[in-house]
Amino acid sequence: MLIRQMQPDDLEQAAALEAQNFSRPWSKEAFADALEKDYYQYLVAVDEESQRIFGMCGLIRTLEEGGITNVVVSENARNQGIGYRMLTELMRRAEREGVREYTLEVRKSNAPAIALYRKLGFVEEGIRPAFYDMPVEDAVIMRKR
Repeated sequence: MLIRQMQPDDLEQAAALEAQNFSRPWSKEAFADALEKDYYQYLVAVDEESQRIFGMCGLIRTLEEGGITNVVVSENARNQGIGYRMLTELMRRAEREGVREYTLEVRKSNAPAIALYRKLGFVEEGIRPAFYDMPVEDAVIMRKR
């Protein structure tokens, strides 16, 4: 497995992975737009032989804060440490650009993701009521300082 910067050639697979896993997925065009902006950082986890993407994560940088976005690992590749490795690399790269703290929102019912974020040093700081829809659900706000 290789973790690398998302490239324009990855957009089709990235959008498909989003659509398979999220009720309100980003489109191919939304990812293309993000790749053109220097304050976004997107990584993909790729099978080196097939070049198939089975994970991705992103960050939007605002001064010294990074907002974690779009963390996803394909269902058949979960529980192998891919999310941990992607996020560790994403934060390592962001720290080189001056990011010192991170925030994210996660569905309250997503226990595996919450456990991963805790393992990475995030703590729960609040709730955003009805933040998600399809289905409606609260978001847990998590922060790492």
